[in-house]
Amino acid sequence: MIKSMTAFARESRTGDVGELTWELRTVNHRFLEPHIRLPEELRGLDTQVRSRLAARLQRGKIDCSLRYAPCVGVPNAIRINRPFVEQLLSAGRELGALTGRPQEPTPFDLLRWPGVVQETGTDLDRLGTEALALLEQTIDSLLETREREGARLAQLLRERCERLRESAARVRERLPEVLAGVRQRLADRLVELRAELDPTRLEQEIALVAARLDVDEELDRLGAHIEEVLDVLTRDEPVGRRLDFLMQELNREANTLGSKSADIAVTREAVEMKVLIEQMREQVQNLE
Repeated sequence: MIKSMTAFARESRTGDVGELTWELRTVNHRFLEPHIRLPEELRGLDTQVRSRLAARLQRGKIDCSLRYAPCVGVPNAIRINRPFVEQLLSAGRELGALTGRPQEPTPFDLLRWPGVVQETGTDLDRLGTEALALLEQTIDSLLETREREGARLAQLLRERCERLRESAARVRERLPEVLAGVRQRLADRLVELRAELDPTRLEQEIALVAARLDVDEELDRLGAHIEEVLDVLTRDEPVGRRLDFLMQELNREANTLGSKSADIAVTREAVEMKVLIEQMREQVQNLE
């Protein structure tokens, strides 16, 4: 499946740990370049997030952000550190016996001691597990979008390949007429100069001109490159770099065709080819 590198996906999930929201935005890039923003509580997930992105995406600049909002109105539970309180009471009795002034502390006196009260905050391990599971779901959505956009771009490329074929066919059909025109212009020129040229020499001159104007090889290579583009579009793998190379080859043949042209109709076809190839090149830049 051909995939585009341009896509966006957002997924949210709300549970008893709070609300998690992933946003993934990708644009075209030669390599895989992730930019990750995580909330302070989940900074430790950075390596795992990069690994999961790299496992499923091959190319593209990725803006990846996670937002976390704890549940509102659900306070952290308070837990008393019983072993520590018992140690404090035992130490207090021992000191009271030594000083001869035994005194039991009040519960609120004990609560002021650091370590007596422990807050059972958010379970970060569980929160991280849920965040990574939601990330996979968000990547799924992103890939679906990239595939849809890739299918659209692939169809546009096929349509332009067909137009290139038609243009090349018109050029090939025009070539005999171009050569006949060259022959006639040479003959007319000789009449103007009131000179006679040996028929053999005339044929040699025409052959030299025809060789300079011959574009059969360019048309053959152009056709071969078009077939290769269509074949690449059927592959289930990243094809962006290969297609980019083929666009360069197509453009080279179109340029040569235009430089050899001695006919206005062929020149126009060469210009049309270059316009189509440039449109294809722009679309290929977005393919993975």
